[in-house]
Amino acid sequence: MMLSGEEALRYSRHIKLPGFGTEGQLRLKSARVLIVGVGGLGSPAAQYLAAAGVGTVALMDGDKVSLSNLQRQILHTTPDLGTAKVLSASEKLHALNPQVRVEKIEQMLTSANARQTIYNYDFIIDATDSMEAKYLINDTCVTLGKPYSHGALLGYEGHVFTFIPGHADLRTIFGAPLAEGTLQTCSQAGVLGTAAGIIGLIQAAEAIKFFVGTGQLLTDRMLTVDTLSWEINCIKMS
Repeated sequence: MMLSGEEALRYSRHIKLPGFGTEGQLRLKSARVLIVGVGGLGSPAAQYLAAAGVGTVALMDGDKVSLSNLQRQILHTTPDLGTAKVLSASEKLHALNPQVRVEKIEQMLTSANARQTIYNYDFIIDATDSMEAKYLINDTCVTLGKPYSHGALLGYEGHVFTFIPGHADLRTIFGAPLAEGTLQTCSQAGVLGTAAGIIGLIQAAEAIKFFVGTGQLLTDRMLTVDTLSWEINCIKMS
């Protein structure tokens, strides 16, 4: 596999980076990433992964665009209201980078389809807003040995960590899921749109670093961000 002249120009700022180069860009070109949830976290993650030249970006979401989404789900616009999120998002990604293959999975992740879906990809981004979905992604990735980035937010705050086989996972860090209704959701408590953008971008950066093989991933560590105080902490896990 090689980069075309157009690709070399498009990704020239990547190629100039120490520890990245042409080899790193070629690794991205052959990478397959699944983004579960094309909302507040998934939108910025998908945009930057497509812009970075990830060869295949798969979008999984069974929801449609609604007006309350637009404050933070930046892949979608007012004319997209009522459109399936995967269709709306895929159009924007294709316009951004037509060299990237965008796969559309217009359904929610369930226990019936999780294993078969996740099996087909090299790295998973958990951009869901459901505790049940987060534990399903975690448990499936642990079982299949698939790396993934976990991201979550509420109000003005968010956190993110990366699971690699053999390292801390969601159950290691938080234990068993709490009973349904114990925690507030974003629709109940609200969420700052830019906080979603920050966490989604960190998730995209983790995926890129994983494929390129540069820097330190957020394994056995959880990065927390409070946008009100700008307290940013990296908590070590075991």
